[in-house]
Amino acid sequence: MDTLRIIINVVVMLVLIGLLVWMQKKHVSFTKRVFTGLGLGLVFGVILQWAYGAGSDVISGSADWFNLVGRGYVGLLQMVVIPLIMVSIISAIMKLKGGRNLGKMSALIIAVLLITTAIAATVSIVTSLSFDLKAIEIQAGEREQQRGAALEERLGDVADKTIPQQVLDFIPTNPFADMTGARSTSTLAVVIFSAFIGVAVLGLDKKKPEQADTFRKMVDAVYAVVMRIVTLVLRLTPYGILALITNVTATTSVEEILKLIKFVGASYVALIVMFIIHLILLALFGYNPVQYVRKVLPTLVFAFTSRSSAATIPLNVETQTKRLGVPEGVANLSASFGATIGQNGCAGIYPAMLAVMIAPTVGINPTSWDFILTLILVVVISSFGVAGVGGGATFASLIVLSTMNLPVALAGLLISVEPLIDMGRTALNVNDSIAAGVITGKILGENDTEAFKRSVDLDAVQA
Repeated sequence: MDTLRIIINVVVMLVLIGLLVWMQKKHVSFTKRVFTGLGLGLVFGVILQWAYGAGSDVISGSADWFNLVGRGYVGLLQMVVIPLIMVSIISAIMKLKGGRNLGKMSALIIAVLLITTAIAATVSIVTSLSFDLKAIEIQAGEREQQRGAALEERLGDVADKTIPQQVLDFIPTNPFADMTGARSTSTLAVVIFSAFIGVAVLGLDKKKPEQADTFRKMVDAVYAVVMRIVTLVLRLTPYGILALITNVTATTSVEEILKLIKFVGASYVALIVMFIIHLILLALFGYNPVQYVRKVLPTLVFAFTSRSSAATIPLNVETQTKRLGVPEGVANLSASFGATIGQNGCAGIYPAMLAVMIAPTVGINPTSWDFILTLILVVVISSFGVAGVGGGATFASLIVLSTMNLPVALAGLLISVEPLIDMGRTALNVNDSIAAGVITGKILGENDTEAFKRSVDLDAVQA
């Protein structure tokens, strides 16, 4: 009987995918198809949970099949992340005259990411104190205790390294291994390696111009091919979002959410406040917040459903360059840096909120200025090298809690609502990287303001 029900669910998913295909053939805009996929997935997921229960075998079996579309799409995006980063950054640096803007560009992007992370930590602290969040009030079940024990074991790998040693991990000692994503800092390491290649080509212009010209032509050809692959993959976005949000909605237990509704509510209040701060910053630099939101929403929706900043890089870059008028070099650097540095949601809001919750359990007053200022500083420093995939927030929390001498096991209390909160955190991470690109391009005077004003649908871009 379960097999029959799973087959029925898969058939329904295929029908919904067919509807999205029909909308594409009717030339319905990319944005409308993305939100149609999101809406259909929410409704279908709710129906599945109501009919079978979040933990049922039918839901589990159906989710496996849905993952062929959802996680398969994420996998395709991850497939193009490293090639896209490499050729885009190499190409962008090669076009700089003498590389004079590279250092300034990188410094501005990182500065925006770190400043907003400090603001995010502050927002999180204020929100946590306002909601009076306390870890001692949360009851730990067997699953939470197992999670806490696993975090304590994982802490050993993190605590063994000092901050300087963690910074050394950014160096691509084996760039070919980093291209496989072997480390949490692999994305940043590939960025650094690609920057070295680009700078080396600039150096060849004077000494060996013929070789430099040959390499440029080769990179331009590879860049064209990679961008075409990105275009093909991005066309699958509505279908990926449909499957991803269906799985999330169907498998997230309402009962578990209600147990921790106070923490979930506080988390989303902090995330929304920080998103509004992003919009205020953009408005200060002359950008219409409403128009900005309309242009980035499809990208943020994918980040929300996929829970992967790294997988969102191709869509992030496409949105910045085609919809917001950000130069390719700035867009690629901000998207790549933003996936591993200064993530406002995963490395800013979440660790700070946990620290405030856990501090009273060891007799620390979370309202003291010494604790607050130290926490903000630790959060900012620890935000370097956080993996842009699911679990990055846990890694950041381990660093922050261990540095603040707080028990990491208590972080396991929130495992049941982790996916729900992680969706919002990832969307905020991606929005911060986009905002960093827009602000940096504006300061450098390189943004195409007319591109921002135009109404551009990604279908036209991808044609």
